[in-house]
Amino acid sequence: MTHPSSLLDDTVHQRVRLGILAILGEVRRADFSYLRDTLELSDGNLARHLQVLDEAGHVRIAKTFEGKRPRTWVSATPQGRSALETEIRSLRALISRLGPTP
Repeated sequence: MTHPSSLLDDTVHQRVRLGILAILGEVRRADFSYLRDTLELSDGNLARHLQVLDEAGHVRIAKTFEGKRPRTWVSATPQGRSALETEIRSLRALISRLGPTP
């Protein structure tokens, strides 16, 4: 039997990327500023993690304008939502092997 830790996805499991997908699992889309502020990241750090998730097909990034102000919206793709669900199942399986907490 495969150990649950081997089922963790390195792309998703990284703390920031897991946080991004978790937020996007709660909403239809989120703007860049909200993700940055909620996860307490710099613009560059968030941009790099979004790039990794985008290249993996887990998020969709849309750049729009509200008046003259640029705005970047991020949404999870069906593949990204599925990857998050798989990650959560793997984490639950891992935790269940450890038994009840004292």
